[in-house]
Amino acid sequence: MLRGALRHGAAGTVALGLCALAVAATALALPAQLGRTLDLVLAGAPAAPGAVALSGALLAAEVVLEALAAQLGGSTTARSTAWLRRRGLDHLLSLAPHRAADRFAPGDLVTRLTGNAAEAGTAPSTLAGGVAALLTPVGALLALALTDPWLALVFVAGLPLLALLLRSFTRDSSSAVRRYQQAQAELAAHLVEALGGARTIAAAGTLHAERHRVLAPLPRLGAQGHRMWRIYGNAVAASAVLVPLLTTAVLAVGGIRLSHGALTVGALLAAARYATLAAGVGGVTGQLNALVRSRSAARRLGALLALPPLATGARPLPADGPGRLELRAVTVVRDGAPALRDVDLVVPGGTTLAVVGASGSGKSLLAAVAGRLVEPDAGRVLLDGVPLDAVDPRHLRREVGYAFERPVLFGDTLGEAIGCGPDRPVAERDLVAAARAAGADGFVRLLPDGYRTPPHRAPLSGGEHQRVGLARAFAHAGRLLILDDATSGLDTVTEHQVTRALLHDVRPGTRLLITHRVGSAARADLVAWLVDGRLRALAPHAELWQDAAYRAVFAPGAPDAPAPAEPGATP
Repeated sequence: MLRGALRHGAAGTVALGLCALAVAATALALPAQLGRTLDLVLAGAPAAPGAVALSGALLAAEVVLEALAAQLGGSTTARSTAWLRRRGLDHLLSLAPHRAADRFAPGDLVTRLTGNAAEAGTAPSTLAGGVAALLTPVGALLALALTDPWLALVFVAGLPLLALLLRSFTRDSSSAVRRYQQAQAELAAHLVEALGGARTIAAAGTLHAERHRVLAPLPRLGAQGHRMWRIYGNAVAASAVLVPLLTTAVLAVGGIRLSHGALTVGALLAAARYATLAAGVGGVTGQLNALVRSRSAARRLGALLALPPLATGARPLPADGPGRLELRAVTVVRDGAPALRDVDLVVPGGTTLAVVGASGSGKSLLAAVAGRLVEPDAGRVLLDGVPLDAVDPRHLRREVGYAFERPVLFGDTLGEAIGCGPDRPVAERDLVAAARAAGADGFVRLLPDGYRTPPHRAPLSGGEHQRVGLARAFAHAGRLLILDDATSGLDTVTEHQVTRALLHDVRPGTRLLITHRVGSAARADLVAWLVDGRLRALAPHAELWQDAAYRAVFAPGAPDAPAPAEPGATP
């Protein structure tokens, strides 16, 4: 992850590195120049004014270069963070919808794509600045040795203590940062869950219990946060003690050397400055802290990118295909157990198939497999003779449409929410026709801004929300349209009207209806009856109705359920 971020922002990182090196070079040149200037001034030499001007120029250059380095660091971090977030989001969207959800909670995903990506994005600028931060004390130590070898030996004697300090800080900080980020992700996951179930929490009167659950990771978060600051504070405090001691030792020996005529006053000034810069190796602690956080954050983001994407092909579907759907020995495993088991199913093109079964029988999973929202663990799914994993994904999404029980409305307006699809924009007349077929046109026009009303400002009931989702599916209907319990919020009369419109006013094709209503099953051409993930029967509704177990699907515990409705009749 970090190498990729460095490669992506190579130009900015190189520019920042060069600028940081220039800052380091200026910082190293300045003590020698100041020392030389002081000696010239004390000696009353004619070159003193020129030396003073050069010293001022070096000081100004150092200030300007540091400001430029700060600006380059900010822009490099922003670009790296944006690249990491785009890469993470693109990969997340390339997965089968269940893969990330099975591994990470929604709040955890948000944390990885936002906070963790931001921390990982600081790595290029931190690394560039860290190299310069390390070169400055190393260069200062060499310059100190050139100024006076004895002073350099005095300073080197204290370096093992600084090395131990940095090693201890890196080890302890890595552990604290990792645990802090884990607690942070857990807290975010609990919060997102609570926000999604706010109405349930309010209705159940469990606000205090839910607050306790959401905030349960907070003590660990606080403990690890305090631990990080203690580690960092201890390292800074230790550096604050060691650095003055080293500098004082160098000055003491330098004073003795000065008294014996081995050093000039200017050389002692330069040596004192170089000792301070060389002691700045303790300041690398801050750079190490940032790199440790970046590395830990990159690992968390990398865990998301490690999930294998959904394999895609490049084949188109036959242009004149009727929408024949085939499932061949399809098995899907969930939590170590088969949720769909060896399902063999053929749906002729143009057929309306109702999929029924008790809760947990695998109806929605079969719907997801049929349109390749879920990849089967075994078996194959074909549409018009072409395996779905070989079809170009954009072509597949144009030809396979979905409507869900709880649709999410994207876009700034209801019109955009209906028109949202692989082929945009949808002509207004087609958009309105789809809304009319779904029974949504009437209530949308009654809104103050009609189709221009933002979804979050539209007071939609559950059934109306479903009808807008149906309108979106109808507007982009292809050869296969899958309705996953998408009419469960509609009353019987409205459902009947929508079903008739689906059969007569929407592009002809194959229909797959996941339903628990007897009327929908009665109006379908065929019914696929699932029991515990297996296809128990495939037959017309009237034929299956003779089986008491089938009747019990619609009226559990009541084998004497009412007789089936005639096709096209309202039950």
